[in-house]
Amino acid sequence: MINIVLFGKPGAGKGTQANFLKIKYSLVHISTGDLFRYNIKNKTELGKLAKSFLDKGDLVPDQVTIKMLEEEVKRNTNTKGFLFDGFPRTKSQAEALDNFLENNKMEINATISLEVEDNVLIKRLLERGKSSGRIDDQNESKIINRFKEYNKKTAPLKAYYYGQNKFYSVNGIGSIDIITHRLVKVIDSL
Repeated sequence: MINIVLFGKPGAGKGTQANFLKIKYSLVHISTGDLFRYNIKNKTELGKLAKSFLDKGDLVPDQVTIKMLEEEVKRNTNTKGFLFDGFPRTKSQAEALDNFLENNKMEINATISLEVEDNVLIKRLLERGKSSGRIDDQNESKIINRFKEYNKKTAPLKAYYYGQNKFYSVNGIGSIDIITHRLVKVIDSL
């Protein structure tokens, strides 16, 4: 079993690359955004709880997000592994994920960060915003604010996973195929 955390700033290409990697390695792709949408749409207890926070403009507490993730992992027992996208975002989430996986005789094998300069990401996101309809991709100041949040909360995970010898940095600039090749090279070396 192989379990990978894929992270990078908004627009780094995580979603695009996750689609290729989940097929190549037969992994279950777990995106926190997808989990929220699924649970809210299906009116699960966790979905109702998450919606109650979102409706007030609050962030969904870690324990709710973690519980959704745990249930998703438990629903997919016959898999070759998991590809976590958008989770963990903080050190406390990373520790909770490690504890949950350890209790289920699993572990994170690698965290791979797609590295792209901010100016390139801004261009990518503004372009994506033209067709995606995502409001947060259509305003440069909102994009920059998302980068600040990432730098403050998620970037410290590099040190956390580096300390476990599980951190890999991959250049996220180039064609989709070239970036996929770089990721595959890291995963195949595990």
